[in-house]
Amino acid sequence: MSNQRHTPSRRPARTDHWTFFRQWLRNPLATAAISPSGAQLARLMLAELPVDARRVIELGGGTGVFTAALLDHGIRESDLMVVELNEELHQHLSQRFPGAHVACGDARELASLAERCGFAEGGLADAVVSGLGLLSMSRSTQQAIVASAFECMRPGGCFIQFTYGPTCPVGRDVQRALGLQVKRAGVALWNVPPATVYVFNRHA
Repeated sequence: MSNQRHTPSRRPARTDHWTFFRQWLRNPLATAAISPSGAQLARLMLAELPVDARRVIELGGGTGVFTAALLDHGIRESDLMVVELNEELHQHLSQRFPGAHVACGDARELASLAERCGFAEGGLADAVVSGLGLLSMSRSTQQAIVASAFECMRPGGCFIQFTYGPTCPVGRDVQRALGLQVKRAGVALWNVPPATVYVFNRHA
C-alpha cells in the first residue's frame, strides 16, 4: 500500500460542521447525526480494512471525515470513490478532494456510478466503508445497497458500516439472503453520538 500522504486532508475546511448541520436542518431524516463523525470512529472503521487494501469505496461521504482518514491511511485519491446523494455535500467533497472519484447518486446504483465516474476502470474495490443510515432504511433498500457494494468488490472484500443504533444495522433476513457473516468490531464511545462498527463478509 502506498504511504503517500495527502496534506490538505489533515486540515478539514472550517465550514465542515456548518455544512453538515445545514443539511441536517433541511432533512433530519436523511442525515443520521447533527455533526460529522469523529476521529475515534474513523480509526475504528479503518482498522477493519483488509491489510492489503488499495482501492476503497466510501458511501455517504458527508463532509469528508472518513475520506480524509482514508487518504491519511495511504489510500490514493485515484483509488478512492466517494458516493454522496446530497448535492451540496457532493460539491463540497468534489472541491476538497479533486483527485478522488466523487459521485453524486444513489448507493443502490453503485456499479453504474463506478462506471460513470471512471472508478471501475481501475478494477474492483477491496473494501466499502459506509456512513449511510442503514438502520432507518427498509429491508429492501438495505439489501439493494449491500448487494451493490459486494458487486463492486473483489472476492474476500469487506463492507464496513457504523450505526448509532443498539442493534446490527443490517437485518438478519438481509444477511441470510446475501450470505453474509457479520462481526461487531467495536464502539466509538467518544463519538457524538456514540457509534458501533460492524464488518460484513460474504460466504465463499
